[in-house]
Amino acid sequence: MKKIKVIHPITRLILGGAQQNTMETCEYLNSNRFTPCIISGPDTGPEGEIISEVRKRGIPLTIIQELVREPNPVKDVLAIKKMVRFFKEEKPHIVHTHSSKAGIIGRWAAKIARVPVILHTVHGWGHHGYQKILKRKIFVFLERNTEKITDRLIVVSDLNAKKGLSDKIGNGEKYTTIHSSINLDDYSNNSCDTLSLKKELGLRSDSPVVGTVGRFSPQKNPCDFVKVAAAVKKEVPEAQFVFVGDGPLRSETESLISRFNLSKDVFMPGLRTDIPDLLNCMDLFILTSLWEGLPRVIPQAMAAGLPVVANAVDGVCEVIKDGENGFLIPPENILLMAERVVKLLLNSSMRNKIGRQGKQTAQEEFSLRDMIDRIEQLYEELLVAKAVRV
Repeated sequence: MKKIKVIHPITRLILGGAQQNTMETCEYLNSNRFTPCIISGPDTGPEGEIISEVRKRGIPLTIIQELVREPNPVKDVLAIKKMVRFFKEEKPHIVHTHSSKAGIIGRWAAKIARVPVILHTVHGWGHHGYQKILKRKIFVFLERNTEKITDRLIVVSDLNAKKGLSDKIGNGEKYTTIHSSINLDDYSNNSCDTLSLKKELGLRSDSPVVGTVGRFSPQKNPCDFVKVAAAVKKEVPEAQFVFVGDGPLRSETESLISRFNLSKDVFMPGLRTDIPDLLNCMDLFILTSLWEGLPRVIPQAMAAGLPVVANAVDGVCEVIKDGENGFLIPPENILLMAERVVKLLLNSSMRNKIGRQGKQTAQEEFSLRDMIDRIEQLYEELLVAKAVRV
């Protein structure tokens, strides 16, 4: 039987949820039925890169130098031309795009090249309430018009679909919700030497650890993490905090740490690949993001048995049931988030109960195998619907 060729364009292969989702989708698709490959731009940045990891896993990868994140009319046109040429040469049955820029460019290139099936995963819309109105309107305009040539939109949460529909991007039939899932065993059955790792990180072994993982970017809002730490320290002086990651707001975050005199209590180990081990060193997980799709780090923390306190944004609200398997906080409400963190740190029974409930949620809703099965099923359905012979 001839294999189904699937090409996955994505703007950047940085260390992020959308990128890991794309990489793992390509890696775990049934190799007897599918032949996947990835197209990406060359940019990485302070957030780290997974280009080397994609190659290490044996996933075919093509870098298009002109595919860049920021608008650039000359490079954007060249990127489309190169993608069209690539699609015509490779003759894929499916083009499955990711991220806003590659999502727009990749889908139009696929349309020009007459690729039979075109779909896009919304890992989080490129437009949000923190943008200037004109920029947001441009994003919505582009998404509305590109949706017309798209056979299906995958969203990582139902709330992302509702947001798209409220912006008049397609209709309900165009949307399919498939959670961005994880390899649960990596997080649920972790057996690292936490004492040694805490020592390496500079953490005290006898004090509670509140942590998070993400980019130092406006979206992830790292300065609020520091503000929460300062508020918590007033009630739980022995508490210590870890923010794993890197990004453009690192220096600003470090300045705030110094201003609050928290240099001995807030640790920033930078980019790490041992996230399951690091989560195992934490007692509680918080997320201060201002907007999200559905961050994979939430089910990762839940699978590790950590109670989660997170801003009530987008897909986060779909995973966390406030007071049951975690706590939801209105964005930028520092005092309320600190209050919930303090409550959990001082009440081990509640902390353990919330952690157990979260772990159950992760196991029931975020299996990587289930995600791959649903993507494969969708591919097959779309090929049949378009009468594509394989």
